[in-house]
Amino acid sequence: MVEADTVLVERDGPVSIVSINRPHCRNAVDGATARKLYDAFLAFDADEGASVAVFTGTGGCFCAGADLKAVATGDPNKKREIGGHDSVAPMGPSRLRLSKPVIAAVEGFAVAGGMELALWADMRIVAEDATFGIFCRRFGVPLIDLGTIRLPRLIGHSQAIDLILTGRPVGGPEAHRMGIANRLVPKGEARARAIALAKEIAQFPQNCLRADRQSALRQWDLEEEEAIRNEMRGGLEVIASGETLSGATRFASGIGRHGAFGDKVGDG
Repeated sequence: MVEADTVLVERDGPVSIVSINRPHCRNAVDGATARKLYDAFLAFDADEGASVAVFTGTGGCFCAGADLKAVATGDPNKKREIGGHDSVAPMGPSRLRLSKPVIAAVEGFAVAGGMELALWADMRIVAEDATFGIFCRRFGVPLIDLGTIRLPRLIGHSQAIDLILTGRPVGGPEAHRMGIANRLVPKGEARARAIALAKEIAQFPQNCLRADRQSALRQWDLEEEEAIRNEMRGGLEVIASGETLSGATRFASGIGRHGAFGDKVGDG
């Protein structure tokens, strides 16, 4: 495999599909691949025609974490410095706060840094036989792609500290019970189901969706009063864009009544 093939980017309508493509090492990420992932997601965020990204891996595996063989040989491209939201993280994009949603499609292993990449996504569509886990516990490799921050926020401190301290494997059903997995699907269907969900999300008015998503993310950084003001600022910008009036007009004309998500009157 040539180096240029380690990250694949495809388009399916409004959906960008970003795949780690190092199946010979269960999609473990070396420094060069981390940079390619970072660049791929920045390009997605800047692409006006793309609304949602699906993040996955080839060869039946999401990501087995950092390429420790590369680390052991002194990978010069493996970044470990302290950085902000826009810097390249050791696994690539995990410090980025994009303006659009990302859905992880998880088959096989999503462990160590690979689990941190899955946690970075907004949602996770997970195969029933997938495995999560802080497997780097046994090798003295720390969680420095926001795993110690996102995991407790996602599933609560008690469950998170269990996984962080023990490094034990977590199968698909338990991951779903914990809240790591948003959807549990049969083996081999995670990618297709994630793309289908991404297309559904892409149909919604995007200014409003993105403003609500950003507010939900930013509120973790803010005191309650500032979080309230931030939510209102984003909402007023959406209203000023005309998107809310357009939606209200569609509703008044009979579209989307009774909880319907399509254009047929009276559905739902």
